[in-house]
Amino acid sequence: MQRIDHPLLSPSLGSHKKLSSFHFGKPGSGLKVYIQASLHAEELPGMLAAYHLRPLLEAADAAGQIVGSVVLVPVSNPIGLSQRLDHKPMGRFELDSSENFNRHYPDFAKELLPTIANKLGADGAANVATVRAAMGDYLSNWSPETELQSMRKTLLTLAHDADIVLDLHCDCEGVMHFYCEETCWPRLAPIAHFMGSQAILLAKDSGGGPIDECLSGAWWRLAEALKKQGLDHPLPQGCCTTTIELRGELDVTHAYATQDAHAIFAYLEHLGLLQTGHKPEVPAALCQPTPLAGSQTLRAKGPGVVVYAATPGQRLKKGDLVAEVIDPVDALTQEVRAGVDGVFYARIRDRYVTAGCELGKIAGPTPFRTGPLLGD
Repeated sequence: MQRIDHPLLSPSLGSHKKLSSFHFGKPGSGLKVYIQASLHAEELPGMLAAYHLRPLLEAADAAGQIVGSVVLVPVSNPIGLSQRLDHKPMGRFELDSSENFNRHYPDFAKELLPTIANKLGADGAANVATVRAAMGDYLSNWSPETELQSMRKTLLTLAHDADIVLDLHCDCEGVMHFYCEETCWPRLAPIAHFMGSQAILLAKDSGGGPIDECLSGAWWRLAEALKKQGLDHPLPQGCCTTTIELRGELDVTHAYATQDAHAIFAYLEHLGLLQTGHKPEVPAALCQPTPLAGSQTLRAKGPGVVVYAATPGQRLKKGDLVAEVIDPVDALTQEVRAGVDGVFYARIRDRYVTAGCELGKIAGPTPFRTGPLLGD
């Protein structure tokens, strides 16, 4: 195991942050899997899962059982971790720019197409290597102007040549659920089953430029762009990514984290990257994938105290009562009901809302939304 500390651009005199990565196995000897935790810095379950995963990887590495390489970044957002306002963590948006830490990553396909189109040929594997090299060159030539940009560059530099990327997040309150691009799902289905996912949201370009779709979206976007130019160059899906929502923000327990670490380890064994002599059987699915465009976001029409009638993981029918929003001044009760059939997979943690606030999400089977599909 090798630890590498990556200094970030200093935003102010006397202020310096670093990002640490842990490297296992031998690069180039097989698959590369990149795992990062808590890009939204107040979402802590991933950090604890990484803490429990690390000794498993260290033992496998010491035993020579890793065929390939694993890069683990247990704290992927030191900027957000340092942000607090009125004693409350502020880890989703950078306070200086108001940008979401998991948005605004570059469009690799747009940036690379002019430089790689005439370098590709009939060999799909060679084409993957060419694209990865071009990504590396792009990142090497990127001169960040802010601390946030330097963090984004560092994370992409560590992850851009990975075959698999696991981005560990969590919701406010929720059950285990996955976000995944459609082209990546077949390869990532086993880990969703190992981890016991209760909702799986699939999309092709959910919008906003999150890091997972920056990395996986480059491949299908480039493939489509080449076809539009009449170039018949095979380009496999060189990177498959998923955002894993490890339940809710308060689900920070050794029991959950140990369970999640062992599930990730089992997936690495399933891939053949870890050759421990144990080939785990993929568990049965707890749910079927549904389109992210079919996920209903419930909102409050007016302000008040929130009283939930439904709990995360509950299967709802259209018309079922999800929550009440109570106005104690005018003695009014607003009922919020499900608009689709599906799993109530996430809800907010606060119990007072203003008009228009999000209350929760239901994974419905039928797409009905268009445009950007992710929240702020």
